[in-house]
Amino acid sequence: MATIFKKFAITGVTGTLGAGLAAYYLLKEESDFRWKTVKAQQAIKKTKRPLPPRSEQITSLQNQSFDVVIIGGGATGAGCALDSVTRGLRTALIEADDFASGTSSRSTKLIHGGVRYLQKAIMQLDYEQYKMVKEALHERANMLNSAPHLAHPLPIMLPVYQWWQIPYFWFGIKMYDVVAGSKTVKGSYYLSKKNALELFPMLRGDKLVGAIVYYDGQQDDARMNLAIALTAARHGATVVNHVTVTSLIKDKNGSGKEVITGVNVRDEITGKEWRVPTKCVINATGPFTDSIRKMDNPTIKEICCPSSGVHIVLPGYYSPDQMGLLDPQTSDGRVIFFLPWQRQTIAGTTDLPCKVTHNPKPTEDEITFILEEVKNYLNPDVEVRRGDVMSAWSGIRPLVSDPNKPDTQSLARNHIVHVSDSGLVTIAGGKWTTYRAMAQETIDAAVKHCNLKPERGCQTDGLLIEGAHGWTPTMYIRLVQDFGLECEVAQHLAKSYGDKAFAVAKLASLTGKEILNFFNIQEIDSFIRKFCNEPM
Repeated sequence: MATIFKKFAITGVTGTLGAGLAAYYLLKEESDFRWKTVKAQQAIKKTKRPLPPRSEQITSLQNQSFDVVIIGGGATGAGCALDSVTRGLRTALIEADDFASGTSSRSTKLIHGGVRYLQKAIMQLDYEQYKMVKEALHERANMLNSAPHLAHPLPIMLPVYQWWQIPYFWFGIKMYDVVAGSKTVKGSYYLSKKNALELFPMLRGDKLVGAIVYYDGQQDDARMNLAIALTAARHGATVVNHVTVTSLIKDKNGSGKEVITGVNVRDEITGKEWRVPTKCVINATGPFTDSIRKMDNPTIKEICCPSSGVHIVLPGYYSPDQMGLLDPQTSDGRVIFFLPWQRQTIAGTTDLPCKVTHNPKPTEDEITFILEEVKNYLNPDVEVRRGDVMSAWSGIRPLVSDPNKPDTQSLARNHIVHVSDSGLVTIAGGKWTTYRAMAQETIDAAVKHCNLKPERGCQTDGLLIEGAHGWTPTMYIRLVQDFGLECEVAQHLAKSYGDKAFAVAKLASLTGKEILNFFNIQEIDSFIRKFCNEPM
């Protein structure tokens, strides 16, 4: 008995020391993150300019030369523009349509590390998968801190229908927390069947034995994309939409090698065309990656393997207001999320090969597939009907094979950065959550291969995004008090515009006292864009 107590005592001391060391490193990591945030703000503390209208941005694009020209105004392109301009490089961002008009506004709205990738990393002892999850969890924390008005933590329930799966799933989710370290949003926990049904009453109860709840982030993807582009413009980048790159300009350098020295562009609104000189061109066009690469070299092999990710929107009564659901075992082996979103419910996604188009549309088969999967997890009292589908969208996920490797048949699990012989820098693949890390890697490659001279290193880790500087969770109350807005309207403005909501409300109030109260939430944004000259 004494021996047993001695073993427990030794184990207790060891565990205490281990916990102490773990706490030290976690607190140190958190302190380092906060210090990075302070340094990022101080390094670029120079006065930010007022946001110029599109006409001034076009004039800038017509009359200046740039260090970096980025093609593509989605999440990755906007991230590259922000990273580039905050390093002190003369930067232009060119988008053929509108910011976030493609895949970046058609996501699952989640900021996540990838639970299923961690499962593969553990089961297959795959260090690359582990690094991908670790990076994504760091970026998840960065997004939640950098744009708190556009992103928030969301609990997601993983229902369990077999007893043996409880320890299996619990261990996997706890490892997710451990890998996140100090960047954990909130700790995961186990729920009994009774408590799970109380939190998610629409859930099918027969055979349910319990549930695991973990946390990820949820974001307004389109507005996040726009806010990143606006932040780049605020710091001095030339940011234009509805301008198409028609061709790449090449000249021979001192050693007789052809290198890219500019782009030819066309304003799709006026039809005017001109040349834009630059030292470096970055291709961040997502599904259209190969079309830009073929401007550089028409004979190259395509690397983009487009996949259709469809989501549907159902009425809000299909899910609780503050709880999501994850189905880890669908009939096709892919996970499906079931998430609350702006008082409605999002369900998706699919993963099927597709063709690259500017306006992809979900097929009836894809919608039916999602409905059937949803039906498997909901109480029979909740009749899942096709007529309840309020809307649906398809986003083209640009899976890529890596041109840096000889075996181009295998798809890259994360993202790739490739520099062509003429200097075209291509960033492709990846996911929304890691847009900032992808942009950092891309600009690093551009600096190295295009002989750029930045004033400083990367500044975006911890950099606050447009609207975040003065935002607080209770800011909407001041909007109610100062402008007499309805509470729901004030909350919408605060979440959409952050600390810029006061300027929006003030400008809107000039058109009539309390006019915003007569608009529903869906009409407010179009009204504001009309009067605020916001480049959307």
